Amino acid sequence: MSWKKIIGALVVLGIVGLGVFWFVTQPSPLPASALTADYKPNLANGETIFTIGGCVSCHKSPGQDDRLKLGGGLALGSPFGTFYAPNISSDAKQGIGAWSELDFVNAVQRGIGREGEHLYPALPYTSYAKLKLEDVRDLYAYMKTLPAVDTPNKPHDIGFPFNIRRQLGGWKFLYFDDKPFTPDPSKSAEWNRGAYLVLGPGHCSECHSPRNAFGGIEADKRFSGGPAPDGKGWVPNITPHADGIGTWKEAEIADFLKTGFTPAFDSAGGSMAEVIQNTSLLSDDDRKAIAAFLVSLPPIPGKAPKKS
Repeated sequence: MSWKKIIGALVVLGIVGLGVFWFVTQPSPLPASALTADYKPNLANGETIFTIGGCVSCHKSPGQDDRLKLGGGLALGSPFGTFYAPNISSDAKQGIGAWSELDFVNAVQRGIGREGEHLYPALPYTSYAKLKLEDVRDLYAYMKTLPAVDTPNKPHDIGFPFNIRRQLGGWKFLYFDDKPFTPDPSKSAEWNRGAYLVLGPGHCSECHSPRNAFGGIEADKRFSGGPAPDGKGWVPNITPHADGIGTWKEAEIADFLKTGFTPAFDSAGGSMAEVIQNTSLLSDDDRKAIAAFLVSLPPIPGKAPKKS
C-alpha cells in the first residue's frame, strides 16, 4: 500500500473517530414533556430530599452558621483540580432563582447545565439520577423557598485537559447510569426505602468507594472505602465485613446516623460529622431503613493503608 493510501485511510479513520466522539459525548437532557403540568409539589418531601441529599454540606458558604443560606464557595479538592461548590440559593443572578424546573432537573439528574454543557461529577448526579422525578421536583420547589444569597460563584481551578467539558460526555458514557432506582419486589418496603436513600439522594457510594485513575467508581468494590476524594485521609468501609461495619447491629447503625456515636463510643469526625448533621434530621423510620439496607450489602474487604 502506498503512503498516499495509508495517509488517506488515517484521515478517514480520524474523521470517523471524531464523529463517534461527537455522538458519544453529546449531552442528553430530559425533554420538557417529561414534566407533567398537573404536578403538585410536596414541600415536606422536598425538605427530606434536601436533607438526605447533603445540599447543606457542600453548598453552605464557609464561615456562616445559617444552614439554609446556600451561597457556595466550598473548595472541593480532587486529583483533577479544585472544584468550588456553586451558589444554589434562590438568588436570581448568582444562584438558581432564575432556573426553570427543567433546568434544575437536568442538572441534578443528567449533569447538564443551563447552557447545555456537561457538569463535573463533583455534583453527584451519578447517584441523584436514581431519584424519582417527583422527588427532584419536590426538591426544586422546596429550594425555591430558601433565602437568596448574592455571593458570586468562583470558577473551578481545573487544568488542561480536564477543563474541556465536552470530554465529560465520554466519562458519562463509561461511568454514568441514568436509569432511576427500581424497587426489588422480593425485598421489604423498609429495605427498598433504605436502598433508595443510600443509592440515590444519600449518594453514599460517592465517598465510600474506591475510584480508578479516571475517577470512576470501582463497581466490584462499591461501599468498601477508599481514599478521601480530596486526597486527605481515608473514607471507611461501610459493608458488613470485618474491615467495615461487620459487627454493627441495625439499631447501632441507625443510632449512629442520629447521634454520630459508634458502638465503641467514638464520634464521627471530618466530613462524616457534616453527614450526621443531615441524617440526624431524618425520621427514625428513614434511619432504620438505611441501616436495614447497609447490613444487607455483600461484605467486601477494604482495609485502610497502614500509617507510616
